[in-house]
Amino acid sequence: MAPPRKLQAGQPAPPFTLPDQDGNPVSLADFAGRRVVVYFYPADDTPGCTTEACQFNDNLTAFERAGVTVLGISPDGAERHQRFRAKHGLRFPLLTDADHQVMAAYGAYGEKTLYGRTTLGVIRSTFVVGPEGTVERAWYNVRANGHAEKVLAALAELG
Repeated sequence: MAPPRKLQAGQPAPPFTLPDQDGNPVSLADFAGRRVVVYFYPADDTPGCTTEACQFNDNLTAFERAGVTVLGISPDGAERHQRFRAKHGLRFPLLTDADHQVMAAYGAYGEKTLYGRTTLGVIRSTFVVGPEGTVERAWYNVRANGHAEKVLAALAELG
């Protein structure tokens, strides 16, 4: 399998509609005219994913003040998302991309190297999608710890 394509700033963000933790459909189009942070992560309640989610949650007020919605996307289903949100007090939506189609469209699913082995899986990635539906920032192979603050800093630069 070829490496996933990577989105660049200025490209249109691939549209999507995915179910949230309660089974309600959430579309990127729902946020037209606003900025949204879309981040892809491998699995609920694993160490790195928990760190990343909790740091986005800890900074949620700052994201909201900036008029930005945060959406987390993983392959996990609604029940796991509900448990993860309840366990850690997460206040932003978690969406399910069970077939990895949206992840693949964003370049967040494909070959990656883990402990020297090449595997197929979710590539921890984050995107700022602007009010016009274009990618304003893209990060691939994200280090979970401290990433939410980096996204906030980028949002401040974007104005």
